[in-house]
Amino acid sequence: MNKRRCAKPVAAAAGLVFLFSAPLTRAQSSAPPPVAVPQKTTPLPQARKAPAQTDVFAGLQYTDDQQAKISKIHEAMQSRRDAVIKDDKLSPDQKDAFMQGFARMERSEVYEVLTPEQKAEVSKRMAALRKDAQKGREKKPPRPQP
Repeated sequence: MNKRRCAKPVAAAAGLVFLFSAPLTRAQSSAPPPVAVPQKTTPLPQARKAPAQTDVFAGLQYTDDQQAKISKIHEAMQSRRDAVIKDDKLSPDQKDAFMQGFARMERSEVYEVLTPEQKAEVSKRMAALRKDAQKGREKKPPRPQP
């Protein structure tokens, strides 16, 4: 069971290392980039939210310092998302996995900026969401196996 819990984060971390090391090697080359040939584009992946997932940070009152830090976090994550979206080497499933990983990282980093009181409130909200999700799973009949 622990192997399953660790497999996705390890894969996401390895992907992030690969993703962010690739642009560094391109940026160091002195040759001008080749002229890009327009290609058919696929729809851009969007980070999906689970239906029961809501913004647990909504309604919190932030200090100016917290707002500045959170804004920097959002900007950094957006630049990472943009890099993934523009990467033609990744499949849609890989892009979706990156987007979900970035969303988790962003929530984690924002959580670290919060005061202990704010963290307690967010934890309370997350526990309520988990409880609601658990109730939803209990009500649904199991899917038939093919």
